[in-house]
Amino acid sequence: EVQLVESGGGLVQAGGSLRLSCAASGFTFDEYSIGWFRQAPGREREGVSCISSSSGTAYYEDSVKGRFTISSDNTKNTVYLQMNSLKPEDTAVYYCAADTYGCTKVANKQSFWGQGTQVTVSS
Repeated sequence: EVQLVESGGGLVQAGGSLRLSCAASGFTFDEYSIGWFRQAPGREREGVSCISSSSGTAYYEDSVKGRFTISSDNTKNTVYLQMNSLKPEDTAVYYCAADTYGCTKVANKQSFWGQGTQVTVSS
């Protein structure tokens, strides 16, 4: 059974930090790029960051560059998203997803999705 399980969300004050984890199972982890997406109420799901399975290259959406860091531990089939200097506008449900095409950062191209974890940043 394919599973992507996110954890690490929560409530934090502006300027604080959280680290999200995405634990994968049921598929060949190193054949998929793993991305983080987020969806705020009333907004479309957007790509936040992605790490390429082939090159290890990390990609970031402009609004999180310099604040978020994505990393992968292939021994644990887990991808992390370290989020620093959080802002109220980062508030959303964060999802990880597996992309067989590389880091397309396009929601409807993802093969598998996790259930999401809520991140709330208070001002």
